[in-house]
Amino acid sequence: MLEFKFDTQLLIEGHDLDEDAINDYFVNNFKGDCLLAVGDDELIKIHYHTNEPWKVLEYCASLGEIYDVVIENMERQEQGLQG
Repeated sequence: MLEFKFDTQLLIEGHDLDEDAINDYFVNNFKGDCLLAVGDDELIKIHYHTNEPWKVLEYCASLGEIYDVVIENMERQEQGLQG
């Protein structure tokens, strides 16, 4: 059984985005692992494993426009089911 079952991926488009500040916010406010927050001041790619993807979406939407959102249930994938 996975500790964090939702693979959460998305793009944030905005202005003055700071990947280090976003990374720090995730580390200090969300439970999860495998964090990737990379990009520049206008576009950030997020990848994160968590049990509360709605919190990730809410925070990211507060930073700019979110799109290409993918949330996959990795437990279902382990069982050979569609995630």
